[in-house]
Amino acid sequence: MESLQYTLIKSQEQYYRYCNILEEIVFSDQSEERQDEVELLTLLIEHYDAQQRESRSDDPVTLIKALMQEHGLSQNDLAAIVNRSKGYVSEILNRKKALSKEVIRILAAHFKISQEALNKPYELAMEEQAFPG
Repeated sequence: MESLQYTLIKSQEQYYRYCNILEEIVFSDQSEERQDEVELLTLLIEHYDAQQRESRSDDPVTLIKALMQEHGLSQNDLAAIVNRSKGYVSEILNRKKALSKEVIRILAAHFKISQEALNKPYELAMEEQAFPG
């Protein structure tokens, strides 16, 4: 049986090797006839990138903020994506409201990440309590 030429990326060294191979193919005269190889390498590299981004995230709010920055999104943009008000999104980003399961599903699908990355426990900000003086 023939061994696979490419496998899921499991190390940073393998990631860089695949990036270099992809770059060589894309800028060669053979890029059109090796289109399937280009697509496979691109898929493997994007998958590894997504895994690394998710694993670096301390919590869902940090991940959402990073994704917003990476995609150049404002709170208004995010509100439109999840079909909620800007105030609702603001409360999530300021840790005053937890993510609902529906919002987790929408964000995971939109950003093409696993729902598990957004379904981690995180601390909500406590409301300021007034103490009698």
